[in-house]
Amino acid sequence: MRIIPAIDIIGGKCVRLSQGDYARQKTYADDPLEVAKSFEGLGVRYLHLVDLDGARSAHIVNHAVLERIVSGTGLQVDFGGGLKSDDDLRIAFESGASQITGGSIAVKDPERFLNWLEMYGPDQIVLGADARDGMVAVSGWQEGSGEELLSFIEGYRQSGVRYTICTDIGRDGMLQGPATELYKAILKNSAGIRLIASGGIRHTADLNALREAGCEGAIIGKALYEGTLSTHDLENYLTVHGANT
Repeated sequence: MRIIPAIDIIGGKCVRLSQGDYARQKTYADDPLEVAKSFEGLGVRYLHLVDLDGARSAHIVNHAVLERIVSGTGLQVDFGGGLKSDDDLRIAFESGASQITGGSIAVKDPERFLNWLEMYGPDQIVLGADARDGMVAVSGWQEGSGEELLSFIEGYRQSGVRYTICTDIGRDGMLQGPATELYKAILKNSAGIRLIASGGIRHTADLNALREAGCEGAIIGKALYEGTLSTHDLENYLTVHGANT
C-alpha cells in the first residue's frame, strides 16, 4: 500500500481543514515546498496536493506551488482542486503533476471527465469520490450531488477508471479513524479498483487496517501535522512494509 502525505493549499500556504469546512482552517507552514521536502526525507515517494483555492474558485489557482514542489523534489504528485476545463488540466500537467484527481467534474460534466480519461489514460486520471453519509459531495465538499457513492464509483470503473480516491468527509481532519468498512464495501462492489483511502488516519494501526482491507494507497494529512503519527513511526512503517514501491 502506497503512503501518500497530503498538502492542502490556501493562499500559497500549507493548511488543513476539519470536515472540509473552510471556516475551520489551521495553517501549518508558510512554505509547502519545505513540507514536501520533509516528507521526501522520510522516504516517501508520493504526494497528494490539493488546491483548496481552486476547489472554491472552480479553476486552477495554485499551480505555481505544484511547479515548485515538482522542481524541488523527486516526488510524484497527484494534484486536485478546481480542475474544470481542458486548460486547467493542461496547466496541471505542464506544471509537473504525475496524476490529477477530478471529483466535481466527474459529477457535473461526466463527458469531459471521460474525455480526459481517454486522452491521458487511466494511470493519470484519478476519480475523486468523496462522500458524506454514503452520497458523493462536490465543489470542495460544499455541495451534495445526489449521486450514491458505490454506484458512482462502479459506473466509472466500468468506463475505464483505474484509480479512485475516497474521503469520508465526516472523518476528514478529525483523527477519529478511517472509514475502513466503507472502503471494504467499495472494494467488494467494484472489484479491481485501485482504492486510495483518505480521512481520519491516526496511526500505524489504521494503516495496517487499510492495507489488510485491500486499499492501494492511503493519504495521510493531519496525523502527520499534529504528530499522532510520528515521523519515526512512519519511517519504520515504510521500512517494514515497503509501502512506497
